[in-house]
Amino acid sequence: MPDPETLRRSRAAPDDLDCLVIGGGPAGLTAAIYLARFHLRVAIADAGASRAGLIPLTRNHAGFPEGIAGADLLARMREQALRYGATLAQTSIARLERAGDDFVAHGERNAFRSRTVLLATGVSNHRPPMDEVMHARALEQGLLRYCPICDGFEVTDRRVCVLGTGERGVKEAIFLRSYSRDLSLIAPAGAHDLSDEQRMALRDAGIALVDGPCASFAIGENAIEVATPAGTQTFASLYPALGSTIHSELAVDLGAKATDDGCLVVDSHQRTSVPGLYAAGDVVLGLDQISHAMGEGGVAATTIRNDLAERSPLRR
Repeated sequence: MPDPETLRRSRAAPDDLDCLVIGGGPAGLTAAIYLARFHLRVAIADAGASRAGLIPLTRNHAGFPEGIAGADLLARMREQALRYGATLAQTSIARLERAGDDFVAHGERNAFRSRTVLLATGVSNHRPPMDEVMHARALEQGLLRYCPICDGFEVTDRRVCVLGTGERGVKEAIFLRSYSRDLSLIAPAGAHDLSDEQRMALRDAGIALVDGPCASFAIGENAIEVATPAGTQTFASLYPALGSTIHSELAVDLGAKATDDGCLVVDSHQRTSVPGLYAAGDVVLGLDQISHAMGEGGVAATTIRNDLAERSPLRR
């Protein structure tokens, strides 16, 4: 195969692209690897805010039986994409517009013109009210967790708290009940907002209900402490069920269809309703998992390659 450094030097400038990938998480980086290996001109615009980078250690990702830190996984994927010729711009994209059949994406310092765009901008979790230092420390120690699908196994038979109420809080608590019988659902802001049916489901599952507000949090001896009107309670792990912000505005502003929650609607090949605009990963309605995002990235990249080939033959 050609030397990777030769491949990198042979690529066109970043303002003359076959595809601009917006977002440097698992979905975007998987797509970039595929696109570069299709001999397409691809750049990644990455603001460095992927949720995967916050994962201290994922043990769900196939091929890493001892687990791998999210930041390490992303670093490996970036190196792989760059090795095969993708370029990386550490920038956020503020605006995306059509330019004939192409797109122009406006970054912090420059603009990118591209025949296609893959949006892999993901979502951001709504955090509990704690400062950045405590948040980072709690994550690192496994005292604060955001994904029971990812790491519910790690809290098996331990004392766990879900911070939330309403449908979202109930669903999270009921899901975690398959890992531990010692569960509490704490309302973040005041009294719980629950229907009689929800209260009955929680009672039947043996999940304790605690009204808020949560006045403060503290890190104790291998535990997280939550101050409530009923007193300070101590847990092995806390799961916020506070919702998230879906970063789909670049596509929505172009007229792309989205759900009421803001998730982008795509077809079975990751095409949005805007021709030439694709989406993959958590910004699309589906399972928010690294493996799922990577699969969608591979599907999107292959679709982009084939759609471009229909517009103009791809030949060496």
